[in-house]
Amino acid sequence: MASLLQAATAALTQFQTNQTDYDGVEFWSNPERTGWLMKQGEYFKTWRRRWFVLKRGKLFWFKDSMVTRDSKPRGVIPVATCLTVKGAEDLLNKQYAFELSTRTDTMYFIADSEKEKEDWINSIGRSIVQHSESVTDSEIVDYDSKR
Repeated sequence: MASLLQAATAALTQFQTNQTDYDGVEFWSNPERTGWLMKQGEYFKTWRRRWFVLKRGKLFWFKDSMVTRDSKPRGVIPVATCLTVKGAEDLLNKQYAFELSTRTDTMYFIADSEKEKEDWINSIGRSIVQHSESVTDSEIVDYDSKR
């Protein structure tokens, strides 16, 4: 029983977000994308509904949608570390599922609709390209600009 408690405590400690991961990013103001997604827990593989905010190359998640300056993210994914974002409905056998992969991890999400899923995949994909360390500024294409 003691080892289970130690493992749970270690998992919780490791799960808590390091403030340097989001220091300087005003996630409460003018995010690139926000919305509800289901996310599978990192240590306990249950599905949880969280409010996600994409801003300046970071994907934050919160317990509720009332995000303010004083809010503390439950976690953050630096999008520059991500390699791919793609649909995962066949893999998970869940409608509107998608995955986000880094070199070491694959995280799964479930959107509320097909449109939401596609919008998240497009937004995260665009952010991966814009914040990737392997892409130079001259290679970035802004598909949303009206130039």
